[in-house]
Amino acid sequence: MPAAKKKTTTANASPERRRELLNTAAEVFAAHGYNATTVRRIADEAGMLAGSLYYHFDSKESMLDEILSSFLTELWDGYDAVLAAGLGPRETIEALVTESFREIDRHRAAVAIYQKESKHLATRPRFGYLTDSQQKFEKAWLGTLERGVADGVFRADLDIRLTYRFVRDTVWVAASWYRPGGQHSPEEIARQYLSMVLDGIAVRV
Repeated sequence: MPAAKKKTTTANASPERRRELLNTAAEVFAAHGYNATTVRRIADEAGMLAGSLYYHFDSKESMLDEILSSFLTELWDGYDAVLAAGLGPRETIEALVTESFREIDRHRAAVAIYQKESKHLATRPRFGYLTDSQQKFEKAWLGTLERGVADGVFRADLDIRLTYRFVRDTVWVAASWYRPGGQHSPEEIARQYLSMVLDGIAVRV
């Protein structure tokens, strides 16, 4: 995970206002893309002058960095707890999927940005942690699936990498349609997804 970075907030800046601005910036980045987003557009959405935004952040890159690093730090806090819990392979997959949907609920815009932007952002030194996180993510999921096959919990003919990509993409693409406070909680959506992924949708005969 990224090392702690020097804050650009001045001594009198409100942490609450800073979070509000980051949330606004995340929504704008998610909707319009990082390259197409200007500081002025973010400031307009936040109801302030562009120059005033620099009171809190030195650049739009700093805002994006904080949005993504905060999301990934929280994601890995949850994932690491799951992986350290000593659960069986199926239970680990269930817990990882559930934790993923909780993160989509808490950081929907950040997840959408990550999905769209991480590949080219990872080529920049400041965002090198995106590659590290992706490698760690892949190792966690592939390792759990491999353990499940070895333990006889998952089918022996399972294509591990294809299964990983299917589950990963099926879960995280939900950021494109999910809205917090909707009809279903993150846990309820996770249960439905897990039922389809682990048990299928056809009636058993």
